Amino acid sequence: MKTITQYREDIANLMKKAGDIDAKATAENRELDSAEIALQTEILDAVEKTEASVKVLERKEAVAARLNTPAKPKTVVDTQTIKIVDRKDKDRFSSFGQQMAAVMRAGSPGGTVDPRLYNAATGLNETTPSDGGFLVQDDFSSTILKNVWDSGVILPRVNKVTLSGNKNGMKFNGLDETSRVDGSRAGGIRAYWAAEAAEKTASKPKFRRIELSLNKLIGLCYATDELLEDTSALAQTIETGFQDEFDFKITDAIINGSGAGQPLGILNSGCMVSISGEAGQAADTIVYENVLKMWARLMARSRPNSIWIINQDCEPQLNAMSIAVGTGGVPVYLPAGGVSAQPYSTLFGRPVVPIEQCATVGDTGDIMLCDFSKYMAIDKGGMQSDMSIHVRFIYDEQVFRFVYRFDGEPQLGSAITPFKGSNTLSHFVKLDAR
Repeated sequence: MKTITQYREDIANLMKKAGDIDAKATAENRELDSAEIALQTEILDAVEKTEASVKVLERKEAVAARLNTPAKPKTVVDTQTIKIVDRKDKDRFSSFGQQMAAVMRAGSPGGTVDPRLYNAATGLNETTPSDGGFLVQDDFSSTILKNVWDSGVILPRVNKVTLSGNKNGMKFNGLDETSRVDGSRAGGIRAYWAAEAAEKTASKPKFRRIELSLNKLIGLCYATDELLEDTSALAQTIETGFQDEFDFKITDAIINGSGAGQPLGILNSGCMVSISGEAGQAADTIVYENVLKMWARLMARSRPNSIWIINQDCEPQLNAMSIAVGTGGVPVYLPAGGVSAQPYSTLFGRPVVPIEQCATVGDTGDIMLCDFSKYMAIDKGGMQSDMSIHVRFIYDEQVFRFVYRFDGEPQLGSAITPFKGSNTLSHFVKLDAR
């Protein structure tokens, strides 16, 4: 039988699947089709069924806790004369800010420790909060992580698998396909026309092993006692701050990661296709021929899912780009709204998304064309979160720490030689330095 935490992980995974369906439809600028609506209905039915199981387990825990509650309050005094306040029930905190305010009170000399913190204490023992810290309530840290993956630009598009149990990594068997010519597709599978009773030639696929091992991303934050006194401002500051920072660092790793102690980014992968600048092209410019060649080198089946990612410094170049027609010209880049009627600007009909992680204009990777559904990723399905009232005690600050385990790399190990033609293709294409 699963635990409450495992059931909640199941709910989070189901809701991500539903979110992925919405994200795909949004990226393709269309409404959900009948199959997608039916799938989302099945997902929500499964969520409600799982929620019912969670409610039963929570009710059992509440009854057990009530029956085991001692008749008299238990008081524990440490060097700061901290007293444990008795409560008949051990409810969960209703907000992130409320829990953090309770931490501040627990850290004040003579202050009281809310039993909801007392139950979450971690350290040398369970009865003396000064020996350790306090765990951030699961649903709060899960909300931060969910917002990271739902509100980002790049992260909702990657192909992420959540690990369960004690697994620290995963091995994928990917097709070792480097060419689409006969005898090379799927790493060696071949079909052929033959005469009646002719001898048959066997073929088989070739696989490559993709091994992903969880890497640790850590965030540490100090909050002053003054900020802790305003629970609403505190919750917004911490939650939004860590959401933005984790989104930034994970996205940066997906784009620029070295693969050593962190995910392998697309720029450092073997499957990245590079497009050289035009002969005589001025430095720090982007011309129509650049993007046309980039578009031609993206695998055709990746075009519906692809997006352009750019540094904002590229936008003046893109806005001025056009195709010469006689004495006039035709614009290539369509800004958001206007003619494109899209929330993002478009280029060859695909969204153009500015992100900080792209290099400045003129440097390698200032503009890239990517299908992030071909980026494989794993995580542990949760964020480890805790807080301490002692690390910065003399500075009137509390410390909050968040740990997230994640890894990823592109699905392909190298670019693909097409069935006909000599120019290699890939799911990821960049423009070289000019």
